[in-house]
Amino acid sequence: MTDLIELTGLRVRGHHGVFDHERRDGQEFVVDVALELDTRVAAASDDLADTVDYGALAQALAGVVAGEAVNLLEVLAERLAEVCLGDERVGAATVTVHKPQAPIPLRFGDVAVTIHRKRA
Repeated sequence: MTDLIELTGLRVRGHHGVFDHERRDGQEFVVDVALELDTRVAAASDDLADTVDYGALAQALAGVVAGEAVNLLEVLAERLAEVCLGDERVGAATVTVHKPQAPIPLRFGDVAVTIHRKRA
């Protein structure tokens, strides 16, 4: 059985991108994650220690986005997936990184990269 814990719409300022102005000025990134795990132990115990603490997860993800700058969203998404899989109870994670202010000289709704990673 696989259950999901989702954290969506996490907004964090970062300095990622291939252009100098992106790295200099920064912009807001939006992160969505879905963690696949078995939540039955937590459901039986009603104890936070038996599940993923999504508050702590949000802080860890925010630290990655606000941290070391990278050129590509693909790299950022990979680093975020590694954080998600850092909890042994998580069997797989889907991570989407949105870049709503991407430097595109046309009207657009969103730019995003989504990856799905499973525990090896």
